[in-house]
Amino acid sequence: MSEQVGKTPSVHAAKIKMSGCELTDFFHMIAQQHALDSIVFLCIGTDRSTGDALGPLTGSRLKKYGFPHVIGTLPEPCDALNLETKLSGIPEDKIIIAIDACLGQPSSVGYFFASEGALTPAQSVGGKLPAVGDYSVAAVVNVHGPKPYWTLQVTSLYEVMGMAEQLANIAASAFGLRA
Repeated sequence: MSEQVGKTPSVHAAKIKMSGCELTDFFHMIAQQHALDSIVFLCIGTDRSTGDALGPLTGSRLKKYGFPHVIGTLPEPCDALNLETKLSGIPEDKIIIAIDACLGQPSSVGYFFASEGALTPAQSVGGKLPAVGDYSVAAVVNVHGPKPYWTLQVTSLYEVMGMAEQLANIAASAFGLRA
């Protein structure tokens, strides 16, 4: 497994499949344990691939809700090219919530895998990036198959936008923010 820049993530934490309703409890738990100002949302992805746009779409929405520390938005994505640089700019005392899209089993599409631990970006496409996050949410946007890059390219924008909106709404509600 990869190592996170700056912190040692818990990469062995259980990743639990959750619906949007269950994800609400996950974010409420985080909000009860950490002050809003101590949290950085690290929304990973690019706007150049429909399936991988979940991170920047979520990040842009979180900014509109008023979250103070969001890395990875549509105007300034956090992707494979700049992830390590963005990570190096996060102070050690911050709690990172990593958000990324992923590919999975047909029965998991539309669900989220949440964890009290890190996620490893680009795993679905065989990338080698550092594990990131004290907490993480991976949104299953499509089915994993033999051509993952192609699958991300042809993923439904409607599905991705809906999941990004749902994620941002749930996080905002847990922290008492309104758009």
